[in-house]
Amino acid sequence: MLGKLLAAEPVEVVESFGDPAQPPELFPEEAAHVANAVDKRRREFATVRHCARTALAALGGPRAPLLPGERGAPGWPAGFVGSLTHCDGYRAAAVARREAVAGLGIDAEPDEPLRDPGVLDLISLPEERPRLRRLAAVHPEVCWERLLFSAKESVYKVWYPLTGKWLDFEEAALDFDPAAGTFTARLLVPGPVVDGVRHDAFTGRWLAQDGLLVTAITLPRGR
Repeated sequence: MLGKLLAAEPVEVVESFGDPAQPPELFPEEAAHVANAVDKRRREFATVRHCARTALAALGGPRAPLLPGERGAPGWPAGFVGSLTHCDGYRAAAVARREAVAGLGIDAEPDEPLRDPGVLDLISLPEERPRLRRLAAVHPEVCWERLLFSAKESVYKVWYPLTGKWLDFEEAALDFDPAAGTFTARLLVPGPVVDGVRHDAFTGRWLAQDGLLVTAITLPRGR
């Protein structure tokens, strides 16, 4: 899944299609964070952090607690960037060295319609809706509205660690290329400045497979 999207990038991806019978061990501070959560939440929390630590180890990174910070963004060891995602039947982590990658955003969603049709008006711009309808007419096998949601989640996961600011769904305009499996996110607010360069758009990849939708954005250094 995400490994296919990020195979050409300086990124380590570890995935799990469910939770092991014995939940992976957590650091005490991580266990305390989910102590009052339901069992499903504790299991997915542990599995996705096991994925992240496996990816970090492959890059020579330390074994360390990965605690959610403000707005839920996980904290990463110095010198590393990463992104986590989980949905029913899927957990994944993507990690890279900060010297090679400025930002990472990944997201996975079920390839199913949005539970509430009214959500589309909350997550999309007027200019995006007719494009989604045209895509659905030609490629009805993909739930494009849900894919839009996933891609905007990936945009936010790149944006927030670089800016420390909230980004509304309506502050990024997305356009999908179904043939290439890519998308472009045009930021409607000033983009983050990385290494002296302002980024007013992100380019990502997407995949629909095995009942899942996955999206990923890598913002390399020096581009």
